Amino acid sequence: MSARPPRHRHKGRGATLSPANRYAAYAGEEIDDGWDNLESPPDAPRTTLAADASRRVITYNDSPDVGFDRSINPYRGCEHGCVYCFARPTHAWLGLSPGLDFETRLFYKPEAAAQLRRELAARTYRCAPIALGINTDAYQPIERQRGLTREIVQILVDTRHPFSVVTKSALIERDIDLLAPAAARHQFEAAVSLTTLDPGLARRMEPRAASPARRLQTIRALSAAGIPVTVLVAPLIPVLTDSELETILAQARAAGARDAGYVLLRLPHELKDMFRDWLDKQAPLKAAHVMNRLRDCRGGRDYDARFGARMQGTGVFAQLIGKRFKLAYARLGFEPVPPLDCASFTPPDDGQLRLF
Repeated sequence: MSARPPRHRHKGRGATLSPANRYAAYAGEEIDDGWDNLESPPDAPRTTLAADASRRVITYNDSPDVGFDRSINPYRGCEHGCVYCFARPTHAWLGLSPGLDFETRLFYKPEAAAQLRRELAARTYRCAPIALGINTDAYQPIERQRGLTREIVQILVDTRHPFSVVTKSALIERDIDLLAPAAARHQFEAAVSLTTLDPGLARRMEPRAASPARRLQTIRALSAAGIPVTVLVAPLIPVLTDSELETILAQARAAGARDAGYVLLRLPHELKDMFRDWLDKQAPLKAAHVMNRLRDCRGGRDYDARFGARMQGTGVFAQLIGKRFKLAYARLGFEPVPPLDCASFTPPDDGQLRLF
C-alpha cells in the first residue's frame, strides 16, 4: 500500500506530490479526523540509504535517441530532488513512490567497483563509451560519503576505457585529478546540466543541486583542466525557462563549454501529475500556460514517448525552439566534441590463469 503525501511542502525537497507508484495494489489518502491533524506540517523526511543487491553494474540500451548504448548508475534515487526528473518513475520498480521516496529513500551499489572489473574483464566484452550517472546523478550528495563514483572512475581510467559524465553537481571537481588525464587521451568528456540561471527558481525546482552560478564555475574548472564540456539545457520548460535558452548558452560558452544540447521537458508516468501539482503550488499564474505549450509540443498530450519525438518534441513551438537553439549554437561558436577513443582499452586482470 502506498499512502498519499502530506499537503505541506518540505524545505529542501522538490516533490509537492507523492503519488502511489503505478504498480501498487492499493493507495491511500489523507483524511482529517476532526483533530486538525492536517493543519500542522509533518516532520521533515530524512534521507535513508540502503544497499542495492544488483548483480550487474553496466546497463545496456538500444535507444536511438541517446549517443551511448551502455551506462552505469552507482545510486538509485537522487537527493538533488529535481521535481522534473524523468527518472523519478523508476522508483516504482522498487515499490516506492516517485515523489518524496525518490529523493529520500536512496540505494547504493556497494559492489559496483568489483562488478565493473568482472564485466570489463569478460572475454565477450566489447569496448564502447560508458555514460556514468544517466538515470540519477553519480555526484549527488551521498557520493561524498560513499565514494562509489570515484572508485568506478578509477577503474575506467586505469583500463583506459572511454566514458562520459552528466551532472549538475560541483562534486565532479574533486575527481579532476583522474578525469583530466583521461580527457587528454580523448577518453573522457563531461556534460553539465543547466535548467535556469534564476537562483530562486532553481532552488524551488532542484533544491539540493548546485546553484546555477556554481555550475558555471564547474564548467570553468573542468574546461581549465582541459576537459571538454558540453552544456545541456535540460530540461527546457516551455514558458517557464525557454526564454533563457540563448542566455544560458552564452554564459556557458563564456565559461568554456565547447558543445551544447537541449532536451524538452519529459513527463513519463507519474511525473505528469507531480509536475502539474508543483506548477499549481510554485507557479500558479503560469501553470496552465506551461502545460498548454508543452502539449503543443507533444501532439496534444502531456507526454509523447516515441523515439525521435520524446527529446525535442514536435509541432510549431518545438520547431521554433529548435531554430533558436541552432542559431545560438552557430553564433556562439559551439562545435561537436570529437569521438572518444576506444582503441586503447586494456581489460583488467580478472585473476584467472589462461589456458592458451
